[in-house]
Amino acid sequence: MTTMLWGIWISVGVFVLAAFAWVGWESMRARRRNRLKNMNQELAKQRFHLRREWLETEFMKGAAASGKPRGLRWVDCEFDDDVQYAFDEEHGLLRAFVSVTIRFEAIAGGDMEEVEAVGNLRAATGVFEYNGERWAANPRAIFNLSPNQAILHFKHRSVSID
Repeated sequence: MTTMLWGIWISVGVFVLAAFAWVGWESMRARRRNRLKNMNQELAKQRFHLRREWLETEFMKGAAASGKPRGLRWVDCEFDDDVQYAFDEEHGLLRAFVSVTIRFEAIAGGDMEEVEAVGNLRAATGVFEYNGERWAANPRAIFNLSPNQAILHFKHRSVSID
C-alpha cells in the first residue's frame, strides 16, 4: 500500500512540475509577443527606410544564393516603393512586404536552358523582418502574391503605419 501511495505522490509531483513548466513557457512567449507588439512601430518604419538599400541588397544576395528556382540565376530584382507592414503574432515579428519584379536567366547546361519563358519578368513579394532591434531580409521571394495577398495567406495581422 505504501509503495502505491508513493507512486501516486510522484505522479502528482511530476504533473505539477510539468504544469508549472508549461505555464512558465507560455508566460515567456506572451511577454515576448507583447513586447514586440507594443514596439514603437514608427521607429521601426524609420529604421526600415534608413536601411532599405542595404536590406534590398541583402535580399538579392540571399535569394540568389538559395539556388531557387532550380536551374535559374537571379539577374535583377526591382523593388517597388510601396511597403505593407504586418505583425506575425506567432513569432513576434513585424514584417515589411514589398512588391518585387525579378529577372532570371538559365544556368548554362541546366534543365531550364531551352525554356523560352526563362527571360520573362516574374512578380513576387520580398519579405523583411524586424525583431524589435533590427531589420533583416528574409531571402525567400513569395511568387505570384502581392504584399496584401501574402499578408492574408500567412495570416498576419496587418499594421497600418502612416
